[in-house]
Amino acid sequence: MSEYQLQVKRVVETLKNDLPALFEKDISYDIYTNDIYFKDPVNTFKWKFNYRIIFWTLRFHGQLFFTELYFDLHDVNQTAEDTILANWTVRGVLRVPWKARVFFNGYSTYKFNPDGLIYEHIDTWDRSPGEILKQFIRKGGES
Repeated sequence: MSEYQLQVKRVVETLKNDLPALFEKDISYDIYTNDIYFKDPVNTFKWKFNYRIIFWTLRFHGQLFFTELYFDLHDVNQTAEDTILANWTVRGVLRVPWKARVFFNGYSTYKFNPDGLIYEHIDTWDRSPGEILKQFIRKGGES
């Protein structure tokens, strides 16, 4: 196995370990380039400093606004020479009297450079941010 293949394998294993617990503890940042580009339906930015802030913000708001919050990682696979795809579900219970439930699926596409470091992370969600926000006002049993 080449050095590159070993690095890609390490990146996949790191993602498998980090992502399920991202609402509880920080992720490993050594698998990302300093100029990492991130985009999801509500955020777009560049640089590792900002990348660290988005994960801190997820943990902070998760603990503040949810009594339960989970990142269910379904699979992480290398889908092309320079691409890793992670499929996941976010689900939780809001800290409101009616215990609204939040649920959405998505996938993360990670691109990596010849050194095997991730330089791009694009998240795609199965519904719009507005649809997700509407879940906040529904009672827990409604879908």
